[in-house]
Amino acid sequence: MIRSALAVALVVALAACSSPSTDTAPSQTAAPAAPAATSEEAAPVNALLTASTLPMQAPPFDKIKDSDYQPAIEEGMKQHLAEIEKIANNPDAPTFDNTMLAMEKTGETLNRSARIFFSLVAANTNDTLQAAQVALAPKMAEHADAIHLNAKLFERVKAIYDARESSDLDPVQIRLVEKTYTDFVRAGAQLSDADKTTLRALNKEESTLSTEFQNKLLAGTNAAAVEVDDKAKLDGLGEGGIAAAANAAKDKGLGDGKYLLTLQNTTQQPVLGSLTNRDLRLQVLDASETRSSKGDANDTRATIQRLAQLRAQRAKLLGYPNYASYSLADQMAKTPENAIKLMTDMVPAATSRARSEAAKIQKVIDAQKGGFKLTAADWDFYADQVRKAEYDLDDAAIKPYFELDRVLKDGVFFAANQLYGLTFKERHDLPVYQPDVRVFDVFDADGKQLALFYADYYKRANKSGGAWMDVFVEQDGLTGTKPVVFNVCNFTEPAEGQPALLSFDDVTTMFHEFGHALHGMFSDVKYPSIAGTNTSRDFVEFPSQFNENWALDPKVFANYAKHYQTGEPMPQALVDKIIKARAFNQGYATVEYLGAALLDQAWHGLSADAPLQDVDTFEADALKHYKVDMAQVPPRYKTPYFAHIWGGGYSAGYYAYLWSEVLDHDAFQWFKEHGGLTRENGQTFRDEVLSRGNSEDLAKMYREFRGKDPSVEPLLEFRGLK
Repeated sequence: MIRSALAVALVVALAACSSPSTDTAPSQTAAPAAPAATSEEAAPVNALLTASTLPMQAPPFDKIKDSDYQPAIEEGMKQHLAEIEKIANNPDAPTFDNTMLAMEKTGETLNRSARIFFSLVAANTNDTLQAAQVALAPKMAEHADAIHLNAKLFERVKAIYDARESSDLDPVQIRLVEKTYTDFVRAGAQLSDADKTTLRALNKEESTLSTEFQNKLLAGTNAAAVEVDDKAKLDGLGEGGIAAAANAAKDKGLGDGKYLLTLQNTTQQPVLGSLTNRDLRLQVLDASETRSSKGDANDTRATIQRLAQLRAQRAKLLGYPNYASYSLADQMAKTPENAIKLMTDMVPAATSRARSEAAKIQKVIDAQKGGFKLTAADWDFYADQVRKAEYDLDDAAIKPYFELDRVLKDGVFFAANQLYGLTFKERHDLPVYQPDVRVFDVFDADGKQLALFYADYYKRANKSGGAWMDVFVEQDGLTGTKPVVFNVCNFTEPAEGQPALLSFDDVTTMFHEFGHALHGMFSDVKYPSIAGTNTSRDFVEFPSQFNENWALDPKVFANYAKHYQTGEPMPQALVDKIIKARAFNQGYATVEYLGAALLDQAWHGLSADAPLQDVDTFEADALKHYKVDMAQVPPRYKTPYFAHIWGGGYSAGYYAYLWSEVLDHDAFQWFKEHGGLTRENGQTFRDEVLSRGNSEDLAKMYREFRGKDPSVEPLLEFRGLK
C-alpha cells in the first residue's frame, strides 16, 4: 500500500521539495556529540522550517518536537500560497518555465513538514499529533482548493495546455502539462464561482470526516483487543505467541497473569489459525468484525454514511454520475464498469473454489465430531489441518526458517542485489522516531548512494494497521535530491530473547512493500509531481506485487530460508510442499478480496440524491448483489473498518490490487520467458518501468516493456481459477 496518496492529496498535488541536495558520504560510526551551539549558529526553534542538514535530508527526529508540526505546516501553507500567487499574477505570457516549472519548485517547507507529519500520524501517533491532524485537515483542504480553484493560475495552465502540441515541449513536459491541467479540471477549476463555493465546503467537511474516521478506527481497534485471563485458553499459540500476548497485556497495564490478543486491520486475525479454543476464536472474530460498530464513541458508521454522500455530491458537481466514475476517470481502468467486470468475471470460479474448500474443511470438523457448522472463525484453524493432510505442510514447521532479519537481508535485499545490483549497509548514526526503526544506506551497482531506507516492522498500539510504503524525501530531478524511503509493517514483536519468526504471508508482505520502495528509489524523473510512485492507484501496486514473485524464486529462497537456530537451509521436501500448496485456500483469499473490492465500488457507485444508507443493510445487500455473500468468507474489510477507502486514499480504488496483479503476473511471465532472475532482466525492468514514474501514459509504458497488452491468463493460473 502507498500512504502518500493520503498526505499528498491533502497537501499539494502541484509541488515537490526543492531543497538543495545534501548528500554526503555516510558515516561509518555513530555521530559524535555536537558542540554547544553559539548564538550565531543556534538551531532554529522549529527544525521543520529549514532543510535538514543530515545526509540526504533525512529527518532530524532528535530535534523535531510534536508541537512543531502544526505551526510548520501552517507556515508552509502560507509560504506556498505566496509562491503560487506570484506565479498566477506574473504579467508575462504563460510559458512552461514561468508556470509549470515554477509550480514544481514551490512548497518546500510544506512538503517537508507534511511528509514527516503524516508518516508519524500513521506509524507512531499520539494525542498531540492527532489533535494537530484534526486541526489541520480542514485547513489543508482549503489550501488545496485555494490553488486548484485559482482562476488566474488555471488560465495560465490552460493556455499552456491548449498550445502544447504546437510547442517545442518534449514528451515528458507534455505529460506534465496534461496531468497538471487534468488535475485542475478534476479539482473544479472550470466550475462557476457558486459551485466552487459549494465544492470548498464539501472538501473541507470530507477532510474533517476522513480524519475523524482514522482516529476512531485506531481507538476502536485498540479497545477491541481481547483480554484473556486463563493461559490454557491460548493453547495452540506456541511459546512465542503466548509471550507476545503477555507483553501486550503488560504494555496495557493489565498486570501479571493476563494476556491480550491485539487486532490487525483485516477481518481475519492471525491467531485464528492457531487457537484450539473455539469459544475464544469466535470471540476474537466478533471483536474484529464489530470493532467500529458498537454504538460507542469509536463507532464509524455515521461518519461513513456522510462520507459516501459527500463524495457522491462532489462527483455530481464535477459532472460525474457517481464518485466511482469520477475516481476512475484518470486511472488505467477508466470506468467502474471495467473494474467491476474484471472482478465479477472471477466471482463464479472463486466462489465455486471457496465452497469446495469449505466442504473439505467441514469434513474435517465432522470427522473430529465437532458438532458444528463451519464459520469464518473456524476457517483458518481447520484449513491448516486440511493443508497438512493434503500437502503435509504445517505453519509451525515453516516459521523457524523465516527469521525477520535474515528474510530482510538475505531475501529482500539479496533479490534486489541479484536483479538490480543494489547493496545495503545498516547505519546507526541517524535519529529515528521510534527505537525499533532501522536505517540502511542503499548503494547502486556503481557504488554511488541511491537512497536511504527506513524499516519499521513491529506492531504498536499507536500504529495504524496494515503495511505501507512512503517517502520522507522524494526524488527530484530538478535539484538532484535523492529519495529517503520507508516501509511500515505490523509484525508481532517477539518477547525479549525470542527470534522474530514470520509466516510466509509476512515474508510476502516484506517483499511487497519493498517493491514499492524500489519504485520510489529508482525514480529518475525530472519533475517531482510525476516522479516515483505518483502514478495511478491501479498501476502503483504493480511494482510491489511483482516483487512478491521473488520470495519463492529458488535462488532467493535458498539464500534466506534457513533455520534460525542451526542455519540449515529448509529441506527441499518442505520447499516443494510450499510451492505445491501455493494455490491452496485461493478460493477463500479471492472471495474475501472481491467482497471488499466490490463493496468499495457499491459505496462509491451511489448517486448524489441517494439517501444516507444504513451501513449494515447496505453492505449485506451489496455482497448479495455481487454474489459474494458467503457467511464463512466475510470481506477482507467490512465497511466500518475499511481504512483503505475511508481514510487511506483508495476510495473506489481497492480494485487496484487485482488490476495491478494482472500486470504483475503478466510481467513475471516476461521474466520467465527471458531467463528469470538476471541482472539484464532487472535492468530492463528498472529502465522501462521502475525509473519512469508517471512520465508517460502508463498503458503505453507497459506495452513498451512487455511488447503487448497484459493478459489475465497468468493471474488466473496462479490463483488456481483456471
